[in-house]
Amino acid sequence: MMRNENKISDRNFIPELEFKMSRSSGPGGQNVNKVNTKVELRFDINKSLLLSEEEKEKIFLSLKNKINNDGILIIVTQETRSMFKNKEICLKKFYEQLENVLKVEKERKKTNIPLKYIERRLKSKKQNSEKKDRRRFFE
Repeated sequence: MMRNENKISDRNFIPELEFKMSRSSGPGGQNVNKVNTKVELRFDINKSLLLSEEEKEKIFLSLKNKINNDGILIIVTQETRSMFKNKEICLKKFYEQLENVLKVEKERKKTNIPLKYIERRLKSKKQNSEKKDRRRFFE
């Protein structure tokens, strides 16, 4: 079953995602000490029903520095003082990373160099050669 036709953003991964909130470091004043604004997104790649085996392999190879030994992709965000904004940022990062990893790159088609450009290059080489020959002749 090929799933490459549909985009990652069209799939609903939310039921397969786990969010953990904790206290964030950084700006926020007293808010930092009281409110859990840091968001950690956890995604168990092996248990995912929305990914094919090929896609899982690609993810493991490309994002290995973000995946722990249990096969869980972890994305952490603490950019803003709002837990909800951080959650949105986490989701956005998650979908962007999967899109980048699973993007099918177009195959490059080899093109021929137009004859006009080859002739122009050879003509300029010939002119340079003749110019240098003339210099040597007068020495």
